[in-house]
Amino acid sequence: MNDNIQNYVSDFERLKNDDWFAESRYTALKLFKESGFPNSKLENWKYTDVRPIKRKSFSNVSEVTVSVSAEEVNAIRFDDLDCIEIVFINGMFSKEHSSLSALDKGIVVENMLDALANDKDLLTKHLTKYANDNVSPFIALNTAFIKNGTFINVAPNTLIEKPINILYLSKESNGALAIHPRNLIVMGENSEATIIESYIGLDNANYFTNSVTEVTLSPSANLKHYKIQQESLNAYHIGNLNVMQGKDSKLESHSISLGGALVRNDIHGQLAAEGAEIIMNGLYMTGNKQHVDNHTRIDHLKPRTLSTENYRGVLNGKSRAVFNGKVIVHKDAQKIEAHQHNANLLLSDDAEIDTKPELEIYADDVKCTHGATVGQLDQNMLFYLRSRAIDEETARSLLTYAFADELISNISFAPIRNRLERLVIGQLPDAALIREFTNE
Repeated sequence: MNDNIQNYVSDFERLKNDDWFAESRYTALKLFKESGFPNSKLENWKYTDVRPIKRKSFSNVSEVTVSVSAEEVNAIRFDDLDCIEIVFINGMFSKEHSSLSALDKGIVVENMLDALANDKDLLTKHLTKYANDNVSPFIALNTAFIKNGTFINVAPNTLIEKPINILYLSKESNGALAIHPRNLIVMGENSEATIIESYIGLDNANYFTNSVTEVTLSPSANLKHYKIQQESLNAYHIGNLNVMQGKDSKLESHSISLGGALVRNDIHGQLAAEGAEIIMNGLYMTGNKQHVDNHTRIDHLKPRTLSTENYRGVLNGKSRAVFNGKVIVHKDAQKIEAHQHNANLLLSDDAEIDTKPELEIYADDVKCTHGATVGQLDQNMLFYLRSRAIDEETARSLLTYAFADELISNISFAPIRNRLERLVIGQLPDAALIREFTNE
């Protein structure tokens, strides 16, 4: 066993693992020890080098409690948003900053550690059933360290009007911190909710987030899921979202990546019953030497299912991005529709994108499309704006914003849409002027 793996094994041995889930933790750790970290020889990791994570001795066993003020938390909250909120500071549940005292009837929102004690029957049925430890060593590593995270259970026939915000806030600590959040979302039949996962880093902190979210949608359940990744530019983020969908259920997944030095997002949706629908939207903006990798997979397992996928990337500096979107239409999954597109805008000669949309079709009565585009700013549009007395840098920023906003405008939830528009504008030169042009 090399030192990189031994570091996590040593952490595991220092933790208390004596509850009913202990055997699953030990099994997951064994899988991680046997597989080790993925390398570029594996097709799924061909373009993503995780050696920066391997080389660092990250630890989730910390003797130091990091203090975060109410002002720091308020600064990153959604403005004037009345929501249910559960907050984690450096991976640890913060009751002080959370808002869970007045939950609507028909919903449970609690720290995973409490759920392991209070909701054994539900967790036995659902936890680790949709994110397979054999698929990725990072999932196995997360399972081995399941302690903190969020458990959400929405009862059948329940509409949760308030959005639920899961906030993971990371701040510089004395050591290189490893955070392994595990989220489980169980949506009952004919239920509806909006859930936000926010990953935000302060102070250019150096840490490693390894998150896994499992979702199960019962028949006719409807979930809008937003993931906003704004990790520190010195941080590493590996995230997995795994969804199992029942009859006539609908998932909207919006994945936004703006931070992180090395980022990988894996999303796997399984349309396991007729009428199930999944919408995947993604936006990634990179600069300097950032690396952002998006791997998506949609399995059409039953007839009359629908998937729509639209990812957009804006790359600058010497950054690199990867998009690998795979749609698999299984045998007898007739009369399905699957549409996938990836568009990328390169703002620098040194920026690089590897894009690979894929279709595997084993049924004959289907409607499927896929495609990818890579390009630079339209010179004709630049000329048009310049001819209207707009300087070149501002013109380039306006066109870049318009490219990103084509995806952001698809977000129906106004507080998130407005925040993302501000965040995108904030990353552009002449941000103040852009706000004037766009009335932001």
